[in-house]
Amino acid sequence: MRMITPRMNPARADLYRRALTLAYVTIFYNLIEGVVSIFFGISDETLALFGFGLDSFVEVISGVGIWHMTRRLGADDDLSPDAFERRALRITATAFYILAAGLAVTAVINLAQGHRPETTFWGIVISLISIFTMWLLIRLKLDVGNKLGSQAIVADAHCTRACMYLSFVLLFASAGYALTGIGGLDALGAALIAVFAFREGRESFEKARGIACGCADCGSSGKSCP
Repeated sequence: MRMITPRMNPARADLYRRALTLAYVTIFYNLIEGVVSIFFGISDETLALFGFGLDSFVEVISGVGIWHMTRRLGADDDLSPDAFERRALRITATAFYILAAGLAVTAVINLAQGHRPETTFWGIVISLISIFTMWLLIRLKLDVGNKLGSQAIVADAHCTRACMYLSFVLLFASAGYALTGIGGLDALGAALIAVFAFREGRESFEKARGIACGCADCGSSGKSCP
């Protein structure tokens, strides 16, 4: 795997290796989180946890785009976004929109029917693990991105922060139900996840069109991030 060019000094090349490792961790963590969340979401009949798991799989698609970008930046800092990255963004955006629509409709139906989860214990456990993991990834990505002066990697850290906020939503819905027994909190949590998914889908489409920056390619497009 080509990660170092003759003009790149060893210290900088090592930072890009660290960035690539973080991209791998992000992908595989989200895969595992998605499988576990969907399994317990179905078995415990908790829509918030199920939707959280589906979101994790969409994040994997986005993570593959970040991995691809990191490999290319590691070979040449000055490369611009390529067709693969733009295609990955469009696929991610479409998946987020589908997820948002499905969760919103199901949340309304569950709320109308007064559905109550069997338990939200695993939602609490998974959200707490996710919050800690995302917090650690954010710190590591910001450290690497700032040392490299790469807005693209820093922007990926901001994307991970959005995932952490999503984990807080799951924790709110799961712990809220466990403490109060109000079944509507599970549906509300799913609806909030749908809102996050819609926003991420919109931002992905904007980045693919090159009219806004965000998780994947701010730095390589030459635009600044909020």
